[in-house]
Amino acid sequence: MSLSASCDSARQKRSLSSLLDSHSLKRPKQGDGQWLQKAAIQLLEQQQDLCSLFKEIGASNPINSTGEEQRKEVAEGIPSDVEGSLLVSGLRRQARQLAVPLATLSVKLVLERLREITGSEDNDREILTAPQSVKLCALLESAKELLIHGCLCPKLLWQEYRKYHKLPKLDIVYQLHLNGVLTIKDLLKSDEGVRLWLVPQLKALCSWTPLQEDKETIQAQQKVMSGIVGLLVSFGFQSSHEPAAMEKRDFLLCTSALDAMLFWFLDTVDRTSTQKLCETATDRWCQLFADVSTYPDVSKRFFMHSLTQTLTYKPRLTVSDAISLQNKWTFEKASRLLTSLFRKLSVIFSVDQLLRHLQQVLETHEVNWKHVLCFLSTLLVYNPSAQPSLRELLSRLLTSAFEGYDLESMITAFLLARQGALQGPAIFPSYCDWFKGCFGGASGFHATSKKSLVFLLKFLSDLVPFEPPQYLKVHILHPPYVPVKYRSLLMEYVSLAKTRLADLKESVEEMGLYGDISGAEAAPVQCQAVQDVDKAVSLFESTGRLSATVMEASIFRRSYFLTRFLPTLLKPKVLPVKADAQMSFIEALKKADKIPAAQYSAYVDSCQRLRQQEGNVVRVDNHDHPLELLEVQLQELVEHVVDGSEGDISAQLSKISHTLGFIFPGLTTDAFEQEVIQLQTDTPPFSELHMKVVNVILRWFCQCILDSSKVLSPNKIWDLLHNQGSLLSGPHMLGLAAFVVHLHASTLQRPLVHLASLCPAKPVPISEALSSALVCSTQTNMLFCVRFCMAAVSYGICRGDSLTQPLKDLIPSSFYKKLQYLIPRLLPEARRTAGSKEAGIQETDSFGLWSNAKDSSSHWKKTAWCLWRHPAFSQLRQAPQYQLSFTEWLANESQVERSKDAMTDSERLEYHQWACLHLYLTAPDNEGGCGGSMKSVFFHLIHALMDQQSSEKSPKDHAISQRGTCLPDIICILQEVVYEMDLTTTAVSHPGSSDVCDFLFELASERFSGSLTEASAQLSCEHTLNTWNRVLLALPSVSFIKVKAEEGRRHLDCDKLIQHINQHQRSVCLPGGLLSFHLTSHFLKGILYASARCSHVGEEFCKTWSLISQRCPLLLVSTVYWWDRMSAAMLSLWCRLSDGETPPAQLQIIASSQHWACSLMGGQLLRVPSAPALLLASSIYEALQGRQDVHAALSLLEPDKDFKHREVLVFLLFLCVNNYLSALLYPQEKCHRKAIKLCTEVLRVAVDSTDWLLIFKSNAAEKGVYQSVTMVTSDRCDQLMPWAFYSVLLEQSAELRHKVVRRPDFLSVAVCCYIGLQQIFLDGFAISDPPESQILSRSKRFLLSAIPHTPASSSSCRLLTQLQTQCVDVDPEVAAALFAHLNAHTLITEMEFL
Repeated sequence: MSLSASCDSARQKRSLSSLLDSHSLKRPKQGDGQWLQKAAIQLLEQQQDLCSLFKEIGASNPINSTGEEQRKEVAEGIPSDVEGSLLVSGLRRQARQLAVPLATLSVKLVLERLREITGSEDNDREILTAPQSVKLCALLESAKELLIHGCLCPKLLWQEYRKYHKLPKLDIVYQLHLNGVLTIKDLLKSDEGVRLWLVPQLKALCSWTPLQEDKETIQAQQKVMSGIVGLLVSFGFQSSHEPAAMEKRDFLLCTSALDAMLFWFLDTVDRTSTQKLCETATDRWCQLFADVSTYPDVSKRFFMHSLTQTLTYKPRLTVSDAISLQNKWTFEKASRLLTSLFRKLSVIFSVDQLLRHLQQVLETHEVNWKHVLCFLSTLLVYNPSAQPSLRELLSRLLTSAFEGYDLESMITAFLLARQGALQGPAIFPSYCDWFKGCFGGASGFHATSKKSLVFLLKFLSDLVPFEPPQYLKVHILHPPYVPVKYRSLLMEYVSLAKTRLADLKESVEEMGLYGDISGAEAAPVQCQAVQDVDKAVSLFESTGRLSATVMEASIFRRSYFLTRFLPTLLKPKVLPVKADAQMSFIEALKKADKIPAAQYSAYVDSCQRLRQQEGNVVRVDNHDHPLELLEVQLQELVEHVVDGSEGDISAQLSKISHTLGFIFPGLTTDAFEQEVIQLQTDTPPFSELHMKVVNVILRWFCQCILDSSKVLSPNKIWDLLHNQGSLLSGPHMLGLAAFVVHLHASTLQRPLVHLASLCPAKPVPISEALSSALVCSTQTNMLFCVRFCMAAVSYGICRGDSLTQPLKDLIPSSFYKKLQYLIPRLLPEARRTAGSKEAGIQETDSFGLWSNAKDSSSHWKKTAWCLWRHPAFSQLRQAPQYQLSFTEWLANESQVERSKDAMTDSERLEYHQWACLHLYLTAPDNEGGCGGSMKSVFFHLIHALMDQQSSEKSPKDHAISQRGTCLPDIICILQEVVYEMDLTTTAVSHPGSSDVCDFLFELASERFSGSLTEASAQLSCEHTLNTWNRVLLALPSVSFIKVKAEEGRRHLDCDKLIQHINQHQRSVCLPGGLLSFHLTSHFLKGILYASARCSHVGEEFCKTWSLISQRCPLLLVSTVYWWDRMSAAMLSLWCRLSDGETPPAQLQIIASSQHWACSLMGGQLLRVPSAPALLLASSIYEALQGRQDVHAALSLLEPDKDFKHREVLVFLLFLCVNNYLSALLYPQEKCHRKAIKLCTEVLRVAVDSTDWLLIFKSNAAEKGVYQSVTMVTSDRCDQLMPWAFYSVLLEQSAELRHKVVRRPDFLSVAVCCYIGLQQIFLDGFAISDPPESQILSRSKRFLLSAIPHTPASSSSCRLLTQLQTQCVDVDPEVAAALFAHLNAHTLITEMEFL
């Protein structure tokens, strides 16, 4: 018979109550109580139904308040020990009958009763009804009796219960715990799947909402939830040293369950649209943090843990997201549930504790920035004392950021400061005030060094793409303090920020002057302007001076100042006679030149018109002295007229008109609108005041005329001559010419004129300034210039004859030189007498000279011929200041546009030959010529070419250069001069004589030494060298190779060429670290041509090329690289020069090296040619270009077996590294990722050798056989070698880096390169990919991790000790690591010695 069947059959028998009731009338005797009890038990054992017995016991439970008296009576009739004895006896008897374990039967009966209690109600309820709770408590009391008598196994009870209940009701679980039947602690230990049902049931209990009127159920629900959570907190967060500490598994189980509920809460909060059910559920869970009752230390650990989990939950948002979205995460906009959670988690901690914990979390975890910033907002809003604590935290973060150049601390400080500012000024200072306080002065965090400044500006620049516009405006309007010498760094950031604002269609100028720029909402622009005006006037009235904000706005925010602030300030109104605060403020701005004169004048006019429209009659107050005021204004008008400022004149006249309007209130402007003015001669005399005013006006008008006549600004005349000369009529031109002569005559009484267009800009006399307006670049300009200058000079000569005044006082030298240049150019017959004493013996009539000058433009040649032969004109040529030098002639000729010249190409060539090789070649040195020296002609021509190309800086000069100047014609003359010098040198050569080669390199050295300045050395050198190379390529290539004759034999001397390439050409061999194809071909052709002049052509070439291979590696590498393109031309040239002889051995070596490299790339290793290792490496480098997989080919080289292979690989690695640096410096030319990949492939083959480390040593002497690499690259690339060292190593695999670290000399090279890398960062090298800060931090981490694993020898220890000393100032952390490493080595050495 089964257990269940036994129970079912027993239900038909009489119950315990009915059985007892049937005997209730019997009255036992006083001594028969014990006997009756035993008899009853015996009777029950025979007829008992166990299931009904449980029901009976349940019905007698005293918890049921409605039948308390009845239960009391029953309870008095059935003692508890009787109930327990009956139940235990019945269970044991039936267990024996059924042959089942007693515990199994007990569990079965308890669970059946439990199902009867809970099964009839709604299964969706999470809390039992009141009757169910009563029955359950009674059942659990019985179960507890069974447990006391050892008849019930809690573990078995739970196992059987879980078979039918996958998700146990927490109400039942909690009642089991409270009644001691099955504690939650035991349940956690015994149930392996507790995690799978505990969390869902907690969510279900939180989400279940009872009826509002069912207060008892609501309290029961809250009691169950707080009780279970309190137990989980107690179990999960008690300290490990307490006696009741749980095992690790149980600890993790509790914490994970609590974390899961917290995450469920946070997920619900993050939903964009939450239902009421979810809000109620999350509210209920959030309330539990206030209801949890446990030990204080446990609560603190739980709350701190929960806070950490909240701050670090789902850190999906990046820092850039936080920057962009931060203004949406203020306290006002944050979720109420989230801020409520933060309040409850923070209530038991101090502000300092919370902020310290926040800093720790930020430093050690990836965080959810939204939660972090909302937490900070909540903390600031609910804790008034949080502001100073946050300030201290920000100070610590910024100090840490600038001490270690830590970007994480920096961005954290900025985000926290901005979050505080978003809460409003009552909570935390505005971001503008905070930023100015931290970085606005010389004591700011960034002001300690240039490195700190660069760090700050680069940080701000990196933020620009993500910054909200209000913060960019703060940085622009209140920039960090920057010393004057680093101002360009700040302006780069400002330019970048303004570009970003333009992209966002935001304007800095639309912001107010006194408002909080970083606020979330800005007032309308017009309202801001009114507020700014009121504030500025108020400050001026109280302080008596213009505020710094207004002065700064007039400079740095000029657009807002002019278009918003001034129009609001200058809004027309009826002005009082006596200035009020606003008028005084306007006058102060006017005196400070902050109000444009025209705008001020319009303001005064508008105020006057407004007064007239309103018909106000203003009485003059004698105390204001209007007549004195008028005199002051008239005096200021005279000063403005003398200064020539039209706007100021107009504004001052408006002011005077306004004053007159006050003096004469009835004055109208109708008279000015009439075509005919009636003048009344018979009117009575005017009043005394009227007469005084008229006299004052007339007196100052006369004074104005007198003062203005003393000064004449040449601006208008200059504009006429420069831009409108061809439009002037004959009389206009003659009048201007005569006027210029008079101006020149009064030069001693006139001030000098400063023309910004002159280079260098310097004050010059008025006549010279006007002469600069006369350009001679086109035929039209030349004709006007020659006519105007002839008129001026003719007028000066005629005036000199009549006044017997020296001509030099009447004729400007600059105009005379224009004629010296133009007349021989435009009038060929004048060239016959130019520079001779025969000129000037025929024409002596000065009056006729002036008469000819007045003729029309068609007869200008007659006038020019007459003037050219006039004695006075020839006489002036003897004065030094009137002599047109060769340099001046070349400067004029180089500006002529060939396409618009008055000459044809052949005429111009003939003219150039006459001027250069006849006129100036033979002219004495003291007359601006060359004194018969062809060398002097040569130098003048070279300098003119280089000066012209170097001066093309303005758009106009560039446009002329694009259209074509006469420079090609001057180059033709230069080539002719070089050819003649070469012939002359060859014919009369003797020991010690100089040839063209000496002159060329002497001139080049002179130009380079003169161009280098401390401020712009690199750019100036590159520009000069590029200009020089254009000239160099235009000259015969053989001119750069010197041929010497010694002991009857000719040989080549390339010392100056080698020196020139190594010193100068090497500085601009980028991109690619090579000479250009044209330069390389030009030099090689020159060597071939020069070799042909020697007796043994091939032998001399090979000897010279061997010398170049050793001393000029840049030319060698460039030749190998470009050999494919120029080999055919070079070999053809050799055949022509040597009459078909076999090419020299050195050229054959280049070809064989190229063949060997190509075979290697094809997977075939041939015998290594007998060539320098650098040549072979260059051949491989050229063959590598454009190939993808090169590792297999490079692996054929065996550096560990063949020394030549090792050298080739090291040189090849250097060439690849050089190529990588070129790609970084010139990203538009190359891809640095491809370049670094090539470096990786070479390093994988060469890593087992230590030689490759030599190329990264800073001292050239330490490079050993690889010293020549320093002459292959530019100095700039050489400075960046530490960058390349770490860039290449950081791209390698961990295995390869481990091999590298184990090399003996690695650590010394790595430390040297790290010091060099720090210096690169301090020098401000701008390399964007990867960023400087990123490569620096990664290099530091790599070096620190490598130091403990590097072997150290005694020799390297000495070097490392020196490097460790250097690192103390550069990076104390690296220095400390080196110190520890060296101490460990010393200790090992001493132990080995002992």
